[in-house]
Amino acid sequence: MTSPTPDPRDDQHTYAGERVKAFADAVVAIAMTLLILPLMESIADVAASDLSAEHWFAEHQQQLVSFVISFVIIAMFWVNHHRMFAPVHRVTNVLIWIVVAWLLSIVWLPVATAMSGQMDADDPLVKTVYIGSMILASLLTLAQRLYLRRHLDLGDLDRTELTRGVAVDLAMSTLFAIALVVAVAVPAVGYWALFVMWLMGPAQLLIRRMLGVRESRR
Repeated sequence: MTSPTPDPRDDQHTYAGERVKAFADAVVAIAMTLLILPLMESIADVAASDLSAEHWFAEHQQQLVSFVISFVIIAMFWVNHHRMFAPVHRVTNVLIWIVVAWLLSIVWLPVATAMSGQMDADDPLVKTVYIGSMILASLLTLAQRLYLRRHLDLGDLDRTELTRGVAVDLAMSTLFAIALVVAVAVPAVGYWALFVMWLMGPAQLLIRRMLGVRESRR
């Protein structure tokens, strides 16, 4: 018996979206948990050396800052992703692999966080890897949203809402890029440059106006 010829349209076959959502939630939760492991190991080292808690806080201040920043950033990515996929009922092969690529960028963040917390704080390569990972994650979020905007039949999707989301992703990517430039160009500022993310609101509004999206009235 001859095997059936592959259908070139297989890429457009759809699958239930709930399993993809559940998988993404689980991977993000694991990534957030992994952030704490270097701190747990450092506490064991300090305790074995019979040093004080004050010593631990003083020695690992940079790690603590990196941990908190990354935890908040990953949480922000997850909230954004959760809202985007809430009305999605079906997924295609292409969308699945875009989600997987996004998850790869999320899982990599604990590694980049460990680098930023334990290596030279003034090393421009470490800063580039750390903040660059956030830029990559935000661009892959944008890729998912653009795909959904072209395939509204995958759920109860609204083109206008997705376009508003595009503004969110573009604002996030732009602000991360600005933070990277500032962090590398002004070593004294370092990772505090990430506080530029507080400008997300105004940046989203500006980009929405540039895209010609009207504000929803609620």
